[in-house]
Amino acid sequence: MKINKGITGMRIGFDNDKYLKIQSEHIKERISQFGDKLYLEFGGKLFDDYHASRVLPGFAPDSKLQMLMQLADVAEIVIVISAADIEKNKVRGDLGITYDVDVVRLIGEFEKKGMYVGSVVITQFAGQSGAVQFREKLEKRGIKVYQHYKIEGYPANIPLIVSENGFGKNDYIETTRPLVVITAPGPGSGKMATCLSQLYHENIRGTKAGYAKFETFPIWNLPLKHPVNLAYEAATADLNDVNMIDPFHLEAYGETTVNYNRDVEIFPVLQAMFEKIMGECPYKSPTDMGVNMAGNCIIDDEACCEASRQEIIRRYYKSCAALLTGTGKEDEVRKIELLLKQAHASLEDRRVVPASLQKELETEAPAAALELPDGRIIYGKTSDLLGASSALLLNALKELAGIDHEHHVISPEAIHPIQELKTKYLGSKNPRLHTDETLIALSVSAASNPEARQALEQLRSLKGCQAHTSVMLSSVDIWEFRKLGIELTCEPKFEKEKKYH
Repeated sequence: MKINKGITGMRIGFDNDKYLKIQSEHIKERISQFGDKLYLEFGGKLFDDYHASRVLPGFAPDSKLQMLMQLADVAEIVIVISAADIEKNKVRGDLGITYDVDVVRLIGEFEKKGMYVGSVVITQFAGQSGAVQFREKLEKRGIKVYQHYKIEGYPANIPLIVSENGFGKNDYIETTRPLVVITAPGPGSGKMATCLSQLYHENIRGTKAGYAKFETFPIWNLPLKHPVNLAYEAATADLNDVNMIDPFHLEAYGETTVNYNRDVEIFPVLQAMFEKIMGECPYKSPTDMGVNMAGNCIIDDEACCEASRQEIIRRYYKSCAALLTGTGKEDEVRKIELLLKQAHASLEDRRVVPASLQKELETEAPAAALELPDGRIIYGKTSDLLGASSALLLNALKELAGIDHEHHVISPEAIHPIQELKTKYLGSKNPRLHTDETLIALSVSAASNPEARQALEQLRSLKGCQAHTSVMLSSVDIWEFRKLGIELTCEPKFEKEKKYH
């Protein structure tokens, strides 16, 4: 049997080129079903979709954007943000930036790719000062901004919602192209309500418009307990999403498909709204509303299953870390523990976990392990000069560059002044170098040391590698691993206090 491998040696399970082709064709078909215009609610991330690329190896993080670029001549982007999220300074967990900052970033990224951004919609607007300031900021840049308002009793009070005092109060979004992509910085922004509001306004204006939903996960034509779908549940444990069989689809077609609880719960309400707006509902089930073709592009199911099991383990450690630092909940951890069992996965399946814990036992100090693309395990241990994660990076770079581990790519003489700066002048109690300090020291050494340069040139090769540390890391080190593209997990315990979870 031929095994598909990417440039990093990782087993490929997903045909990205096929996905780009059939997904764009399917969306074109859906546009033609409705006539003049299709409002396409885009769930998940349009680009930087690293969850999808982890569980479907071969799926490019910007696949969905690439697919839309094939439709660039017929598509425009509308970005939705909730006034409540602006006011709360809600932050994207993966990028560490607020939603309003992300809107500006998204506009820039879309425009760089040649996509037309028509406008921004502020939902749940009630005169919040932060939302007003944000609107003014965008308008100064020449960006059209519309406001949508809270509707009492949404989504149950359909007579009020579908009336001039409900959707009728919202600004009508002026659009010029047949495909209107409704996207947002994160969940809960009001994408669906924005689509439905536009259908109401388009209907009044005599425009034939339709609605469809693009969610990558859960994948509707994979089994309910398929690891790819279980990994989605793990990723959304904080939202309490649950995958379930779509009962409406089963009743209408006798076909078993997978959806998730929020879409199933809201579907009767959507049906009623469609009937009131358009006279009839064009869909018989939540699955009908979707346009996702990802399930048809899996070429190696076992590769995707294994990648998804690894993702669930990763999410488990992330939820444990959040619980330990006070930002997570115990029921999230318990839920992911159950998902691990359902996926027939154990923590030891992540090879770097037992490797780092064994090294900690041997050295009696915090340790770290990293798996290279070819399966080699590299270790890092705590020393007087370097923390375990810094040592790990250097050892991995030396291994990749073919440098003898006895050779210093950063001389101890170069490290000592940095330690003195930290402890004597900057008030740090920890003299050991963090990962960012280590990489800066390596860069300085590269000017005069050829081996340091060789090591530095291997940084790109760390992208996609798996790593685990036997203790929680500082935010500085966590972000450095993230910037390098290393998939990091940490044992949920603190180094100094020895508080084990």
